[in-house]
Amino acid sequence: MGAAFASRKGYFFVEVNGVMSGYMEYRRLGSTGMYVSEISYGNWITHGSQVEQEAAIKCVKTAFDLGITTFDTADVYAGTRAETVLGKALKGIRRESYELFTKVYWPTGTGKNDRGLSRKHIMESCHASLKRLNVDHIDLYQMHRFDFETPLEESLQAFEDLIRQGKVNYIGFSEWTAQQISSALKIQDARGFSRFVSSQPQYSALWRVIEAEVVPLSRKEGIGQIVWSPIAQGVLTGKYKPGAKPPAGSRATDKKSGAGMISRWMRPEVLEAVQKLQPVADSVGLSMSQLAIAWVLQNDNVSSAIMGATKPSQVKENVKASGVKLDASVMKAIDNALGKLPERDPKQNVSPNPRA
Repeated sequence: MGAAFASRKGYFFVEVNGVMSGYMEYRRLGSTGMYVSEISYGNWITHGSQVEQEAAIKCVKTAFDLGITTFDTADVYAGTRAETVLGKALKGIRRESYELFTKVYWPTGTGKNDRGLSRKHIMESCHASLKRLNVDHIDLYQMHRFDFETPLEESLQAFEDLIRQGKVNYIGFSEWTAQQISSALKIQDARGFSRFVSSQPQYSALWRVIEAEVVPLSRKEGIGQIVWSPIAQGVLTGKYKPGAKPPAGSRATDKKSGAGMISRWMRPEVLEAVQKLQPVADSVGLSMSQLAIAWVLQNDNVSSAIMGATKPSQVKENVKASGVKLDASVMKAIDNALGKLPERDPKQNVSPNPRA
């Protein structure tokens, strides 16, 4: 793909076709020895649904050329199509040069066992993901939510077996509470299982529910955060103006692409507060989206921030948040602008029943 990496002071400058086009910094995933790009590429509501395959492949290639080596997906995204598109986009790239993450839990079919974290579904879903992604192993396999119906020991044993079979290198979870994490770690330690190394929560300047309990526990236990929605589904870009209709083609107008989730932030008081971040971004020479991504990366427990894109220009824009250091005055200015609007209640971190 014409990309070469040169390290300088902790950064990896990227040369594409003879031109130094960007840089990327890498962080260890929790306490492991594996490094991930501090900005990851995710395809939750883009590949297989929001954008066509050709456009998705261009975004992935642009991400890789700009130093993003960490790619996150899930079996449920776009009804399993997202994994297939990502597998095609990564075809031909040396497998050892990127880190591939996927997940299991949400329904992938109509059958009674096509969901949850039973051994049956975990094993079948993992094998199906490997086939769709066209690889022989997954670098990080994650429990997409907590399953209240399946015994935790059963789920953890299945994950341990996948590791011993060489199909999975590391394991993690998404949107678990501190109590759920602690319960799993106790079982893993007692049974001599491999430990969780990652947590994938929603985290942004507007959604901070992990800070009170999950982050302190994760620091203690060597678990790194791979955060999703660092720009709050696009609200922190500032493109949604108070009193104005959402831009045509934006996520807020697309019922198939997360309009329901973004609706929580489309309140006038939130949109007005976000506009106050523009001068903060200007003061440090960043765009609003770059400021939002840089904000989550200031948390030393964050290993990587996941960004999505529907076109290569968005990838080029957001990758510039890598390596940005925000001083205390900038962080305080962001807090002052948003006031009491950010959600901080750890009880908001919940896992619904996949059979409901």
